[in-house]
Amino acid sequence: MPIVVQKYGGTSVGDTDRISAIADRIVRAREQGQDVVVVVSAMGRTTDDLLEKASDITITPEPRELDMLLTAGERIAMSLVAIAVNARGCRAASYTGSQAGIITDTQHGKARIVEIRPQRIKESLDAGNVVILAGFQGLSTEYDITTLGRGGSDTTAVAMAAALGADVCEIYTDVDGVFTADPRIVPDARKLAQISYEEMLEMASLGAKVLQVRSVKFATLYGTPIHVRSSFHSGQGTWVTREEDVMERLVVSGVTYNRNEAKITLRTVNDRPGVAARLFTPLSDAGIVVDMIVQNISSDGCTDMTFTVPVGDYQKALELASSAAAEMGAAKAEGDQGIAKVSIVGLGMKDHAGVAARMFNVLAKEGINIQLIATSEIKVSVVIEEKYTELAVRALHAAFVSEGATNPVAESIGER
Repeated sequence: MPIVVQKYGGTSVGDTDRISAIADRIVRAREQGQDVVVVVSAMGRTTDDLLEKASDITITPEPRELDMLLTAGERIAMSLVAIAVNARGCRAASYTGSQAGIITDTQHGKARIVEIRPQRIKESLDAGNVVILAGFQGLSTEYDITTLGRGGSDTTAVAMAAALGADVCEIYTDVDGVFTADPRIVPDARKLAQISYEEMLEMASLGAKVLQVRSVKFATLYGTPIHVRSSFHSGQGTWVTREEDVMERLVVSGVTYNRNEAKITLRTVNDRPGVAARLFTPLSDAGIVVDMIVQNISSDGCTDMTFTVPVGDYQKALELASSAAAEMGAAKAEGDQGIAKVSIVGLGMKDHAGVAARMFNVLAKEGINIQLIATSEIKVSVVIEEKYTELAVRALHAAFVSEGATNPVAESIGER
């Protein structure tokens, strides 16, 4: 039988009434002749509540034990969903990440999947069961329980779908699909019927919270179709698929923002070989992901170097940058947490010149100063003052995406 993997987020399993509702949906899928694998997140605020309990005891809980604690939320949810499905006369069996054969590296708190051994899941499906999996977790190569980081249940679902050769991975959430912008900021944001893996990867990495970045990477690598849809109704959502399957290639498909970034600048750095390595190697060793990097043109043998990091890593990154600055004889390292990154994303940028210039003009008309710029074939990102985030998103959406905006289809179907 065809296999469908369904993933339900914390809101979808927030209480027993919602668990009962998704159990009905799961049973209907099984009755339609599909093998069904369900991946669940923890209920509602369970993970946050567990984190708060740990922080009440210590501000630095031991990572191994914190992972052991946090995975309890998904185990509770998977068991309740399995109980609900069984109560409807449909056989179901639940499995933790380790029981499901999800093998990760040894990094607690943000482990990466290195292998999936799905034999037990295949056997359970062959036995006629609906399989319920705890998302967000796995077993490390050193046989410790690990967690995959925020949004890790998405990665669990897509990775398992790829391992099983599933026809589709359905991501059920509290929104109707992938929108051209955050509807809370842009009321006329519209749902996209389709979006390419490449566009979705950019949007996820640039702040769109619908899918975890690593889940999109798995889908891209294995060609697994993703259907992002609402857990509250049965309507169509957004299909995430290969570029050649996307019918409408808009110049700009979406506008995203990310307030979770901070900026660090090293002033008056000696401009010589090895300086960048001296700065960024300690950051890498500390597991800090650096996003945008800008180095000014050298003047009198010196330059300024600016980069961005996640807000959660800001203090540690600033300490390491200050240490590097002192060792290299730089004037100082200074930071700014009051920034945001705003981006436009679209396949059509590959074929249209002047998109970046138009973006800059739109922001200039709103009196918004650009601090940093980064580009790729299908995105332009700028760093601005955080207080202008919503204004920038609305202005760019109106210019590129809203009804009446000049945002033509990049290529007609007949031209492909």
